[in-house]
Amino acid sequence: MRRFVDVVASSAGLVLLSPIFVAVAISIRATGRGPIFFRQERVGRHGIRFRIYKFRTMVADAARWGSSVTVGGDVRVTRVGRFL
Repeated sequence: MRRFVDVVASSAGLVLLSPIFVAVAISIRATGRGPIFFRQERVGRHGIRFRIYKFRTMVADAARWGSSVTVGGDVRVTRVGRFL
């Protein structure tokens, strides 16, 4: 029952927020080159690997241009990324 409630609530949230997601995606595409989404494989609890997808807030290939830690005023962060 709990899984069902989680799926229904998250689906409703995605539908309600979809206009905002579309606007963010358009903004990312309009203000720079590169993909809209950032994909990364991470390791979770008990060593289980999972893939995370999130809106790109840094320039494409940011890891090649600096450290893995960002600080205030990092030039690799896009204008939309600063807003997000």
